[in-house]
Amino acid sequence: MKPAIIFLLVTLFTTNVSAQTILKNTEATVASPDGKQVFVFHQKKNTDGTMTMYYSIHYNNQPVILESKLDIQLDNHVWERALAKFWKQPANWNDVMMFDSVKNSSVNETWKPLYGERSVINDRYNAATIYFSRNDKSGYRMNLEVRAYNEGIAFRYYFPMHPEAIYHKVTAENTEFTLPEGTTAWWAQWAQAPYYEKPLKDWEDNCERPLTLKLNDNLYACLTEAGQTEFPKIDFKLSATKKNTVQLSLYDISDMVTPFGTPWRVVMVADKSGKLLENNFILLNLNGENRITDTRWIRPGKIMRETTLTTLNAKACIDFCAKHNMQYILFDWKWYGPSYDFRSDAGKVAVPDLDMKEVVDYGKSKGIGVWLYVNQHALQYQADRIFPLYKQWGIAGVKFGFVQFKTQGWATWVHDLVKKAADNNLMVNIHDEYRPTGFSRTYPNLLTQEGIRGNEEFPDATSNTLLPFTRMIAGAADYTICYFDPRIKNTHAHQLALPVIFYSPLQTLYWYDTPARIEETPELEFFDKVPVTWDETRVIHDRPGEYVTIARRSNSDWFVGTIGNNEAQQVSIPLRFLDSGKKYVARIYTDDDKMQTSTRVKITNRPVDNTTVLSFSLKEKGGCVIHLTIL
Repeated sequence: MKPAIIFLLVTLFTTNVSAQTILKNTEATVASPDGKQVFVFHQKKNTDGTMTMYYSIHYNNQPVILESKLDIQLDNHVWERALAKFWKQPANWNDVMMFDSVKNSSVNETWKPLYGERSVINDRYNAATIYFSRNDKSGYRMNLEVRAYNEGIAFRYYFPMHPEAIYHKVTAENTEFTLPEGTTAWWAQWAQAPYYEKPLKDWEDNCERPLTLKLNDNLYACLTEAGQTEFPKIDFKLSATKKNTVQLSLYDISDMVTPFGTPWRVVMVADKSGKLLENNFILLNLNGENRITDTRWIRPGKIMRETTLTTLNAKACIDFCAKHNMQYILFDWKWYGPSYDFRSDAGKVAVPDLDMKEVVDYGKSKGIGVWLYVNQHALQYQADRIFPLYKQWGIAGVKFGFVQFKTQGWATWVHDLVKKAADNNLMVNIHDEYRPTGFSRTYPNLLTQEGIRGNEEFPDATSNTLLPFTRMIAGAADYTICYFDPRIKNTHAHQLALPVIFYSPLQTLYWYDTPARIEETPELEFFDKVPVTWDETRVIHDRPGEYVTIARRSNSDWFVGTIGNNEAQQVSIPLRFLDSGKKYVARIYTDDDKMQTSTRVKITNRPVDNTTVLSFSLKEKGGCVIHLTIL
């Protein structure tokens, strides 16, 4: 950026700050390659002689994060604290860190994920490393690493190796995010909780990540983290002292060995909420490259749960999956005994009517793999023994249940468990409260995870229209889609659209259903045909809480899903994303009460091209899906 522009930005984000309070030569600015996302840093000297670090972010000349404090607290040695009191020096780490220098760099690369929401990912950013040292003789140093992508800003604290103080105890991270007046947040109290739009005041508890924010009618942001593998999880809380300010809240302290960096703190910004979802690959870019050399055994697919735990019904599930282009069945909990009992042995089948070898062999003959649920109680003490055993049995993957991951110890444990699974050619699905931060780039055997208010809890249609712009920004989610269960609150066309709306490389279909209960209605062909991974993703309609339309491409076919909220909606879908000059046939699935099937889904065909606009009258809690193929 030109010096004049940098000066203007620094001035913009330090409005109402006296020039004398900013330490000279501590300003640093880094802008994204397109120039829209800008991070500005400066340091101030306080009246007591201590220093405070501040940053601000703007997007396309609009303020996003106003002047906010950067603050990480360490507790290294009892003797240092004692000497600090004797010398009357401040004990807080940041208070005596002095700005040294800045080093700038840039990256412009592309890479191809093994699978995903897109087949090619751009990894392009401008970066700055800001170096700090203590203004004493301790030799302590810290770097602030900043990356400015076109998709958002990421930064983290990095601690180089110290020859004497090799470890740091991180006691708190109080990084602030001060938002413009009037900002609202989609707040969820835990990973499977419902979302509520709230102002930045009077929260009854901390908020789950990612946290999506509406700044005004044409500006959205999302706060989250990437690369949380050996560090406590963050939540977001309101500042007790600063208006319109969200603050990080570490779940626990951590003991880290230098050199180390914290997880990346990410601020995504866009002029539409749908672009936040389209740009969520920024989280993958902030993780390390794939470490699995031979990935031929990692195969995304569709999976059906077998709940009776019998050989006979397992074979029926396998037959159903083979007929309907599904790839896996899952033996859910209790196949090895009570899941919450440490005495249960996950290396043995505990139910008399289940012959695991017979089922696995039968599945192989039909091209269907077998997954096993294993609860944390067994994973904690038996993983080293059962994972090699499952490989011998021919098991395709393991569904982790009720794992812990919020403390440093448990975060390290669960991600090491994914690595152990990879060593034994086992794919992984982590259920319950776990939400991703991009680790599936490094270990793509982690196909998916829950951490979502999914279909097992029968959320309403309005809840589903919020999830693409909140939870789904974090990455894949196992929503456990239901279809024939009478407790479903939404229409069947709404349910058909969910595999397009909610990305998951392991897509669970027919949750709570069994082959005996499933009626072979015509529209099931859509579940048969819909892929689970994609070459391209476009958000067509992004009206959180109202309606959503997402289009995804697999090879030359496009699949379009639309869902509405609890009220009827009029929706028009322009097909501008189709290739110009080519003719397509649109196979359309809509709700129609005149249909003489239990599901009331109508199927129609019509020719279309990229100039076509399709219009639909969605029922309350309704939806529609479209499969587009080249003529």
